[in-house]
Amino acid sequence: MGSDVPKAFIEISGKTILQRSIECFLNIDGMLQIIIPAPKNYISICKRICSELENKSVNLEVVEGGTERQYSIWNGIKVLNSRVELVAVHDAARPFVKEEFIVNCFKTADEFGGAVLGVPVKDTIKEVRGYLEIKSTPERSSLWQAQTPQVFTKDLIVEAYRSALKEGFLGTDDASLVERIDGKVKMVIGDSENLKITYPVDLKMAEIIAEGWNA
Repeated sequence: MGSDVPKAFIEISGKTILQRSIECFLNIDGMLQIIIPAPKNYISICKRICSELENKSVNLEVVEGGTERQYSIWNGIKVLNSRVELVAVHDAARPFVKEEFIVNCFKTADEFGGAVLGVPVKDTIKEVRGYLEIKSTPERSSLWQAQTPQVFTKDLIVEAYRSALKEGFLGTDDASLVERIDGKVKMVIGDSENLKITYPVDLKMAEIIAEGWNA
Protein backbone atom coordinates (compact mmCIF):
# COMPACT_ATOMS: atom_id res chain seq x y z
CA MET A 1 0.00 0.00 0.00
CA GLY A 2 2.94 2.35 0.53
CA SER A 3 1.39 3.40 3.83
CA ASP A 4 3.13 4.17 7.14
CA VAL A 5 0.57 2.02 8.99
CA PRO A 6 -0.85 -1.46 8.30
CA LYS A 7 -3.71 -1.19 5.83
CA ALA A 8 -6.28 -2.34 8.40
CA PHE A 9 -5.81 1.02 10.17
CA ILE A 10 -6.25 3.20 7.09
CA GLU A 11 -9.51 5.17 7.19
CA ILE A 12 -12.24 4.99 4.58
CA SER A 13 -14.94 7.64 4.92
CA GLY A 14 -14.13 8.24 8.59
CA LYS A 15 -13.76 4.62 9.74
CA THR A 16 -10.74 2.34 9.76
CA ILE A 17 -10.83 -0.66 7.46
CA LEU A 18 -10.62 -2.88 10.55
CA GLN A 19 -13.62 -1.24 12.18
CA ARG A 20 -15.70 -1.66 9.04
CA SER A 21 -14.74 -5.33 8.80
CA ILE A 22 -15.69 -5.99 12.42
CA GLU A 23 -19.02 -4.22 11.97
CA CYS A 24 -19.92 -6.65 9.17
CA PHE A 25 -20.03 -9.47 11.74
CA LEU A 26 -21.00 -7.68 14.93
CA ASN A 27 -24.78 -7.95 14.70
CA ILE A 28 -25.15 -11.40 13.16
CA ASP A 29 -27.54 -13.58 15.14
CA GLY A 30 -25.68 -16.15 17.22
CA MET A 31 -22.29 -14.44 17.03
CA LEU A 32 -20.46 -15.10 20.29
CA GLN A 33 -16.90 -13.93 19.81
CA ILE A 34 -14.74 -11.89 17.45
CA ILE A 35 -10.96 -12.33 17.76
CA ILE A 36 -8.48 -9.95 16.12
CA PRO A 37 -4.86 -11.12 15.83
CA ALA A 38 -2.72 -7.97 15.61
CA PRO A 39 0.92 -6.92 15.39
CA LYS A 40 2.33 -6.45 18.89
CA ASN A 41 2.71 -2.67 18.55
CA TYR A 42 -0.89 -2.27 17.32
CA ILE A 43 -2.63 -4.32 20.01
CA SER A 44 -3.57 -1.23 22.04
CA ILE A 45 -5.06 0.45 18.96
CA CYS A 46 -7.10 -2.66 18.19
CA LYS A 47 -8.37 -2.78 21.76
CA ARG A 48 -9.45 0.85 21.50
CA ILE A 49 -11.33 0.15 18.28
CA CYS A 50 -13.02 -2.84 19.94
CA SER A 51 -14.00 -0.77 22.99
CA GLU A 52 -15.80 1.65 20.69
CA LEU A 53 -17.72 -1.25 19.12
CA GLU A 54 -18.99 -2.78 22.34
CA ASN A 55 -21.78 -5.34 21.86
CA LYS A 56 -23.18 -7.04 24.95
CA SER A 57 -23.74 -10.37 23.19
CA VAL A 58 -20.37 -10.51 21.38
CA ASN A 59 -17.02 -10.80 23.13
CA LEU A 60 -14.35 -8.82 21.25
CA GLU A 61 -10.79 -9.97 21.91
CA VAL A 62 -7.36 -9.00 20.60
CA VAL A 63 -4.44 -11.45 20.51
CA GLU A 64 -0.90 -11.07 19.30
CA GLY A 65 -0.39 -12.19 15.72
CA GLY A 66 2.32 -14.48 14.39
CA THR A 67 5.04 -14.25 11.76
CA GLU A 68 2.70 -15.73 9.13
CA ARG A 69 -1.04 -15.30 8.55
CA GLN A 70 -1.55 -18.96 9.43
CA TYR A 71 0.16 -18.59 12.80
CA SER A 72 -1.91 -15.50 13.58
CA ILE A 73 -5.12 -17.41 12.95
CA TRP A 74 -3.92 -20.28 15.10
CA ASN A 75 -3.33 -17.82 17.94
CA GLY A 76 -6.96 -16.80 17.56
CA ILE A 77 -8.22 -20.38 17.41
CA LYS A 78 -6.46 -21.16 20.69
CA VAL A 79 -8.66 -18.68 22.58
CA LEU A 80 -12.00 -19.72 21.09
CA ASN A 81 -14.92 -19.81 23.49
CA SER A 82 -15.88 -23.38 24.38
CA ARG A 83 -19.45 -22.69 23.21
CA VAL A 84 -18.35 -21.80 19.66
CA GLU A 85 -19.53 -24.32 17.07
CA LEU A 86 -18.63 -22.61 13.80
CA VAL A 87 -15.48 -20.58 13.11
CA ALA A 88 -15.26 -17.89 10.43
CA VAL A 89 -11.91 -16.57 9.26
CA HIS A 90 -12.08 -13.19 7.54
CA ASP A 91 -9.53 -10.81 6.05
CA ALA A 92 -9.53 -7.49 7.90
CA ALA A 93 -8.85 -5.95 4.48
CA ARG A 94 -12.31 -6.97 3.23
CA PRO A 95 -14.56 -4.36 4.88
CA PHE A 96 -17.60 -4.68 2.61
CA VAL A 97 -18.80 -8.26 2.92
CA LYS A 98 -22.60 -8.37 3.08
CA GLU A 99 -24.31 -9.94 6.09
CA GLU A 100 -26.43 -12.21 3.88
CA PHE A 101 -23.28 -13.78 2.43
CA ILE A 102 -21.79 -14.33 5.90
CA VAL A 103 -24.99 -16.02 7.05
CA ASN A 104 -25.02 -18.21 3.92
CA CYS A 105 -21.47 -19.31 4.71
CA PHE A 106 -22.44 -20.24 8.27
CA LYS A 107 -25.45 -22.23 7.06
CA THR A 108 -23.38 -24.04 4.43
CA ALA A 109 -20.56 -24.89 6.85
CA ASP A 110 -23.09 -26.16 9.38
CA GLU A 111 -24.37 -28.57 6.74
CA PHE A 112 -21.18 -29.58 4.92
CA GLY A 113 -18.34 -28.83 7.35
CA GLY A 114 -16.73 -25.97 5.43
CA ALA A 115 -17.71 -23.02 3.25
CA VAL A 116 -15.76 -20.46 1.24
CA LEU A 117 -17.22 -17.25 -0.13
CA GLY A 118 -16.15 -16.61 -3.69
CA VAL A 119 -16.97 -15.54 -7.23
CA PRO A 120 -16.42 -17.20 -10.63
CA VAL A 121 -13.31 -15.88 -12.35
CA LYS A 122 -14.03 -13.40 -15.15
CA ASP A 123 -10.69 -13.54 -16.93
CA THR A 124 -8.89 -16.32 -18.74
CA ILE A 125 -6.29 -17.86 -16.41
CA LYS A 126 -2.89 -19.04 -17.64
CA GLU A 127 -0.60 -21.50 -15.89
CA VAL A 128 3.04 -20.61 -16.55
CA ARG A 129 6.38 -22.33 -16.02
CA GLY A 130 9.92 -20.95 -15.80
CA TYR A 131 10.74 -17.85 -17.85
CA LEU A 132 6.99 -17.06 -18.01
CA GLU A 133 6.32 -19.65 -20.69
CA ILE A 134 2.61 -20.50 -20.79
CA LYS A 135 2.08 -24.12 -19.81
CA SER A 136 -1.70 -24.45 -20.03
CA THR A 137 -5.06 -22.66 -19.97
CA PRO A 138 -7.36 -24.14 -17.32
CA GLU A 139 -11.05 -24.39 -18.15
CA ARG A 140 -12.50 -21.15 -16.80
CA SER A 141 -15.92 -22.62 -15.97
CA SER A 142 -14.39 -24.61 -13.10
CA LEU A 143 -12.34 -21.76 -11.61
CA TRP A 144 -13.47 -19.53 -8.74
CA GLN A 145 -11.78 -16.67 -6.94
CA ALA A 146 -11.78 -17.43 -3.24
CA GLN A 147 -12.72 -14.67 -0.82
CA THR A 148 -13.45 -14.58 2.88
CA PRO A 149 -15.10 -15.34 5.18
CA GLN A 150 -14.20 -18.99 5.14
CA VAL A 151 -16.28 -20.87 7.70
CA PHE A 152 -15.75 -24.31 9.25
CA THR A 153 -16.99 -26.42 12.11
CA LYS A 154 -14.70 -25.87 15.06
CA ASP A 155 -13.52 -29.48 15.25
CA LEU A 156 -12.64 -29.47 11.53
CA ILE A 157 -10.62 -26.26 11.51
CA VAL A 158 -8.79 -27.20 14.70
CA GLU A 159 -7.86 -30.59 13.24
CA ALA A 160 -6.72 -28.95 9.98
CA TYR A 161 -4.51 -26.44 11.78
CA ARG A 162 -2.97 -29.01 14.10
CA SER A 163 -2.12 -31.23 11.15
CA ALA A 164 -0.60 -28.33 9.19
CA LEU A 165 1.46 -27.14 12.15
CA LYS A 166 2.69 -30.64 12.90
CA GLU A 167 3.82 -31.20 9.30
CA GLY A 168 5.08 -27.67 8.66
CA PHE A 169 2.55 -26.97 5.92
CA LEU A 170 1.74 -23.35 5.03
CA GLY A 171 -1.42 -22.89 3.00
CA THR A 172 -2.55 -19.86 1.03
CA ASP A 173 -5.94 -19.93 2.74
CA ASP A 174 -7.78 -21.85 5.44
CA ALA A 175 -9.69 -24.04 3.01
CA SER A 176 -6.40 -25.40 1.67
CA LEU A 177 -5.59 -26.68 5.17
CA VAL A 178 -8.98 -28.37 5.43
CA GLU A 179 -8.74 -29.82 1.92
CA ARG A 180 -5.44 -31.53 2.70
CA ILE A 181 -7.06 -33.55 5.51
CA ASP A 182 -9.93 -34.45 3.14
CA GLY A 183 -12.43 -32.12 4.78
CA LYS A 184 -15.46 -31.16 2.73
CA VAL A 185 -15.65 -27.52 1.68
CA LYS A 186 -18.34 -25.93 -0.48
CA MET A 187 -18.22 -22.66 -2.41
CA VAL A 188 -20.78 -19.96 -1.58
CA ILE A 189 -21.55 -17.30 -4.17
CA GLY A 190 -20.53 -13.78 -3.16
CA ASP A 191 -20.06 -10.58 -5.15
CA SER A 192 -17.37 -8.18 -6.35
CA GLU A 193 -18.11 -5.61 -3.62
CA ASN A 194 -16.31 -7.92 -1.19
CA LEU A 195 -13.12 -6.17 -2.24
CA LYS A 196 -9.77 -7.05 -0.68
CA ILE A 197 -7.92 -3.77 -0.26
CA THR A 198 -4.37 -4.45 -1.44
CA TYR A 199 -3.20 -1.60 -3.67
CA PRO A 200 -3.69 2.19 -3.49
CA VAL A 201 -6.19 2.04 -6.36
CA ASP A 202 -8.37 -0.23 -4.22
CA LEU A 203 -8.82 2.61 -1.74
CA LYS A 204 -10.50 4.69 -4.44
CA MET A 205 -12.93 1.85 -5.16
CA ALA A 206 -13.47 1.39 -1.41
CA GLU A 207 -14.49 5.03 -1.03
CA ILE A 208 -17.12 4.56 -3.76
CA ILE A 209 -18.47 1.40 -2.10
CA ALA A 210 -18.48 3.11 1.32
CA GLU A 211 -20.62 5.92 -0.06
CA GLY A 212 -23.25 3.35 -1.05
CA TRP A 213 -23.08 1.62 2.34
CA ASN A 214 -23.42 4.94 4.19
CA ALA A 215 -26.34 6.13 2.07
